[in-house]
Amino acid sequence: LIGLTKEVNRLANAGRNNQLKPEEIQDGTFTLTNVGSFGSLMGTPIINQPQVAILAVGTIKKKPAVIETPQGDLIGIRHMMYLSLSYDHRWVDGSLGGSFLRRVGDYLEQWDVNREI
Repeated sequence: LIGLTKEVNRLANAGRNNQLKPEEIQDGTFTLTNVGSFGSLMGTPIINQPQVAILAVGTIKKKPAVIETPQGDLIGIRHMMYLSLSYDHRWVDGSLGGSFLRRVGDYLEQWDVNREI
């Protein structure tokens, strides 16, 4: 994870400084884009061919949410973030794409900041 983070930061800095080389952005299969860094709640990502899919993450905002409890439903304030996945249906079935998006959401919802890597 640390190595991936370092490489992503290196590529982002190279892109910002117009020093990104074509061979550094080819042969990918999946893109992750953060439209939330601009304050956007969500976006509709477009696949960079020949890649298969792109996942966009929106900004994190506090929103009212229904919380189910044994005593009944309550309305509480929760941090919320929209995820948006676009994929090439020639390679990814809609059911698989939806399942993948749900799994990513589940991991994020259950994230433990005290977890050891």
